[in-house]
Amino acid sequence: MNFTVTPAAEKFIRRMLRFDGGPDSGFRLSVSPGGCSGLAAEFSVEAAPQSGEAVFECQGMKFFLPAESRLLLDGVTIDFAETPTQSGFVFHDPKAAGCGCKSSADSAAGATETHH
Repeated sequence: MNFTVTPAAEKFIRRMLRFDGGPDSGFRLSVSPGGCSGLAAEFSVEAAPQSGEAVFECQGMKFFLPAESRLLLDGVTIDFAETPTQSGFVFHDPKAAGCGCKSSADSAAGATETHH
């Protein structure tokens, strides 16, 4: 399994881990199909993985990923966008074809889920 974390996403994840977790905590990322050819994400900081979750180390961070997330995130770039109106993960999946529901070409590659 292989995924990429952009510097913006890494900064957000490290901040979450620092504020909400201990030294061995990991970032649970539960991803499901959603949006326009994109992915929707739920995330939390957890002390340990749940049964059936795999632990992946990426840039010194631990990710706890359920089976469906491992399938959906393979080859995906995880980005984080923060704008005045929303913030959240953006997933760029080179395997996904745009479905034409977005007007700008650069935003057709992913969907954003907002969490505060």
